[in-house]
Amino acid sequence: MSVLAERVAIITGGGSGIGRAVASTMAALGAHVVICGRRADVVTELAREATSAGMTMRAVAADVAVEADVARVVAEAYDNYGAVDILVNNAGVFEGGAIHAHDVDAWDRVMAANLRGPFLMSRAVLPIMRAQARGHIVNISSESGLEHYPTNGAYGVSKHALNALGEYIQRENQDLGIRVNTVCPGVVLTDMTGDVSRVEPANCLLPEDIAELVLWLVTRRENIKIGTPVLMQTMRNPWREVTQ
Repeated sequence: MSVLAERVAIITGGGSGIGRAVASTMAALGAHVVICGRRADVVTELAREATSAGMTMRAVAADVAVEADVARVVAEAYDNYGAVDILVNNAGVFEGGAIHAHDVDAWDRVMAANLRGPFLMSRAVLPIMRAQARGHIVNISSESGLEHYPTNGAYGVSKHALNALGEYIQRENQDLGIRVNTVCPGVVLTDMTGDVSRVEPANCLLPEDIAELVLWLVTRRENIKIGTPVLMQTMRNPWREVTQ
């Protein structure tokens, strides 16, 4: 039997990048996967491809910062499969800036996607997981959630806060068999970084690297706890040297 057979997983931001890699990996290993994202065409196409290949995957067009959308995503999983075993909070956006000059609208957009979204998704699945006395939440944070990079602005602050959110959820629910892990990748080659002129693609992490780590985390024995955020970096500098 496949390692994730019959497990029910929700992946936010599942249409591209890290979310796509995680969703595809889990579906290939037998999980019932529900992906969501704001771009309906993207998530629908991935679900269609997976289904055509014999996997189980459903797509929901949703914004994780909207309560009604979150309810629809969780209902899609629970109503069809009767459980929610795994939640991967991956959806996120990047907008930076120095704090003293940060655009307020940009700040709000980042906090909505990167912090409010994981809070709403976790709040929605936790009653199910608590009733099951099992569940696993994985938050995709960032190296910026462990370091303090000037001008990372809202993005860096949101990821530091996401790390704290995960620890609160872990401590409040671990007696019921619920585990929470936070993954902090360095520079990953995705749509978010692909157009950055300073990135050296050959030296970046790949979405599949993060998917493999997430898979490792969610398949540990139930008594195994990884208590601190897991930092994944590259051996070589992913940034090109700036020449004058």
